Amino acid sequence: MRIFVTGATGFIGSALVHDLIQAGHQVVGLTRSETGAEALKAAGAQPLHGNIEDLDSLRKGAADSDGVIHLAFNHDFSRFQQNCDDDRRVIEAIGEVLAGSDRPFVVTSGTAIAANVDGKPSTEESPLASWNPRGASEAAVRALTERGLNTSVVRLPQVHDTRRQGLVPYLLAVAREKGVSAYIGEGKNRWPAAHVTSVAELYRLAFEKAEPGAIYHAVGEEGISMKEIAEAHARGLKIPAVSIPLEQAQEHFGWLAHFAPHDMPSSSALTQKKLNWKPSGPSLIADLDAMDYSQA
Repeated sequence: MRIFVTGATGFIGSALVHDLIQAGHQVVGLTRSETGAEALKAAGAQPLHGNIEDLDSLRKGAADSDGVIHLAFNHDFSRFQQNCDDDRRVIEAIGEVLAGSDRPFVVTSGTAIAANVDGKPSTEESPLASWNPRGASEAAVRALTERGLNTSVVRLPQVHDTRRQGLVPYLLAVAREKGVSAYIGEGKNRWPAAHVTSVAELYRLAFEKAEPGAIYHAVGEEGISMKEIAEAHARGLKIPAVSIPLEQAQEHFGWLAHFAPHDMPSSSALTQKKLNWKPSGPSLIADLDAMDYSQA
């Protein structure tokens, strides 16, 4: 199939393009730069110049495809609410083009949108957490599904290898700046994770399954504690790992304090069963320990 991928030159997108092509699909990848276009060509994909602010470029990519995987997102988390609102407009624009067909449209969200109850990992069927503005993206998807579009959602945890790890590098940057690697309180709050190659496979399986209204959790590890993450950074930077009280989180972490205190374990048991997906790859802590901290 000919698949239009937004975010095709990004961290997950690059792995996804490789996975799709290895599986026999044709890929049209959105890129804003000539460097990105050359990278897509080298990977065997066709570049389409544009970006998520240029809705016409998105409409063109969708119109010329057999389906869409939407990964692109503005990762300036200091303006998270605005970015989520912008993402809703992107989803609606692509949906306009796919309306009236059964072409698959796979949209990205985050596992943090699913609420945890009594400390148990969230599931694909959990109610939504009220604090997370990413609900705008999923609300747009639900509206398209109700109109008969073939939409599904992949919710991401902290996706990692030895170069990138979701929100975790922002914790590393704070630790480098402050000279201590901090966690809040006892550091028992947990973040789920998965290796990038395993996540790329899941996107492909979700697209090929093409089940309208489906929600998938791309989770390999249900929850790694904030203390474990902070201690891994401390080992890499050779600085102390320290506990700070919740009252100091905003001062210490800045905008990251919006995420840092939350306990967000998540399960992918239903996803694994539905797609016969078996998460693989190194653990988050293994990748953090294998990083080159002189370059990170």
